[in-house]
Amino acid sequence: MMPIEDFPRHDKSAIRFVLTDIDDTLTVNGRLPAAVFGAMEALQASGLRVVPITGRPAGWCDHIARMWPVDGLVGENGAFYFHYDDHEKKMVRRYWKPEKERAADKSRLNAIRRQVLATVPGCAVAADQAYREADLAIDFCEDVPALPLAAAETIRELFEAAGATAKVSSIHVNGWFGDYDKLAMSRLLFHEVFDTDLDTIRRQVVFCGDSPNDAPMFAHFPHSVGVANVRAFEADLEALPTWVTRSEGGFGFAEMAAVLLEK
Repeated sequence: MMPIEDFPRHDKSAIRFVLTDIDDTLTVNGRLPAAVFGAMEALQASGLRVVPITGRPAGWCDHIARMWPVDGLVGENGAFYFHYDDHEKKMVRRYWKPEKERAADKSRLNAIRRQVLATVPGCAVAADQAYREADLAIDFCEDVPALPLAAAETIRELFEAAGATAKVSSIHVNGWFGDYDKLAMSRLLFHEVFDTDLDTIRRQVVFCGDSPNDAPMFAHFPHSVGVANVRAFEADLEALPTWVTRSEGGFGFAEMAAVLLEK
């Protein structure tokens, strides 16, 4: 991982999109600093499109799509994208799986929930679960005393043993049934909203993240960026980001934005 301040000047002019994780990438100790909101506004004002790619739930994502300086977002680790059309004053909601399948998945996830809670002491169903439409989030360090990463891996293994896909973030283990992830839904968003093939324009995109569930994005984009706290997961990442910031969380994101905007 190379220091973000070494980002090549000649590549900056080609960047058109900034994709970013939210938790511990935009946030600091669970809060969104003013510097981050200002950085997103500055990126948009410069002509860049800002798209969060998050594991957070549909309820949160509706708010974010409407009220943050963003051009759409992917939620629940790829279960959907939301895009607020300012001209039509309408929210576009696009799901990977139809409502009937999502409802059937919930009963299967409930069985996994019971097993996980009985097997891994100290974990809990995430506080934002009520606002989710497609996955189950198990909290291992957000609103519960922090558990070791080994406990998160055990939770992931329980999901996978039941046939679900599971990813470890910096705060939750998210599990779902389906062959999607953050990257797959990002491709769909770019095709349907931006009329652009994401694979073709990879070098025009920056992705910023911090944890193992960001690894497919780190691997896909040549200009992937990890905020400094990504180093805590370095041994567990299937792919490392190309660049890394000096600062952690949202302050690292603001640092990256300043580098991109410096011509």
